[in-house]
Amino acid sequence: MDDYLKQTPYSDPGDLGLGLGLGLGLDDLPRDPGELARVVRDLIIHRGEGQLFGYTVPEQRLHEDAESRYVREILRILRERGDGPLTERRPPEGRFVGTCRDFSLLHCSLLRATGTPARPRCGFAGYFVEGFHEDHWVTEYRLPDGGWRLADAQTHHEYELPFDPMDVPRDQFLVAGDAWRMCREEGADPETFGLGGSDWLKGLWFVRGNVVRDLAALNGVELLPWDGWGPEFLGRAPLTADDLAAADAVAAARTEDDWRRLSTDPRLAVPAEIVSYTPYLGDRRVTLAQG
Repeated sequence: MDDYLKQTPYSDPGDLGLGLGLGLGLDDLPRDPGELARVVRDLIIHRGEGQLFGYTVPEQRLHEDAESRYVREILRILRERGDGPLTERRPPEGRFVGTCRDFSLLHCSLLRATGTPARPRCGFAGYFVEGFHEDHWVTEYRLPDGGWRLADAQTHHEYELPFDPMDVPRDQFLVAGDAWRMCREEGADPETFGLGGSDWLKGLWFVRGNVVRDLAALNGVELLPWDGWGPEFLGRAPLTADDLAAADAVAAARTEDDWRRLSTDPRLAVPAEIVSYTPYLGDRRVTLAQG
C-alpha cells in the first residue's frame, strides 16, 4: 500500500461523518480529484475571504476554527453548523472557517478515503500577489501513471487563474524546499517570501519554517501553518549554521526514503509537544496526537 494512501492522525475522518450525523458514506463520495476539491470548497470558507461571499465571519470563528488541526474536529464543527451531507453545498454561515492548510488537509483526507494517494504540501504561491511568493498550502496527489500533480482546492472563479487549479504549474507553486534553494543558491530575495501585507512575516527564517513543516507533512505530521518549536520559527532568534545546513539537506532531498531519513534528524524532527504561535490566541503549548 502506498504510504500516502494511509490516513494520518490529522487527516483521519473516522467514519466519514456517519457517526457525526453528517449522513455520508464512502459510496457517496466522488472519486475524481477535481470533484473532491469542489466538495471541500463547498464546506470551507477561508477566514480572509468572507467579503467574496458577502459574509462577515463572526469573530469567534476567526479565532477558533483554524486552530482545529484534525479532520475529525473539522467534521465536528460542520455537524454543529448543519445536518446536510458533506457533498451538499453550504451557505457561508454553515461552513468551517479555515486557512489554505485546511482546504489541503480535507482534500487529502477525501482523496485517501477514495483510493488516491495524496499529501499536503507547504510552500509559496506566486499567483496571489504579483512579484511576491505568498505562504500557502496545496494538495499533491498521485496520478494513475505514478506521477504527482499539484492541486489548489481553495481557489475558485474569483481568482481568475491562468491555469487549471487542479494542475498547478510548479513554477507557480514552489514547495518550500524549492523556495529555500532559490533563496540560498539562485539569488532570490527572501523578503519576497512570506505573508503578504505583513511588514515582518517574511524572509529566510519564514522560508525555513515552511521547509520544516513541509518535511513534517511528507512524513504524516500535518501541522498548522504557525506551529513550531523554537523562537527561530517566528523570527525571534537568528538561524544557526545547523538550521541552515538542515534546511539545505531537505531542499536537496528527492525521494521518500530521503524524507523519512531526514524526519529523524534531531534538527528537523517534530517533538511530541510543539508551540502553536497562534495569530489570534497567542503562543500556546500543544501535545500532538501520535500515529
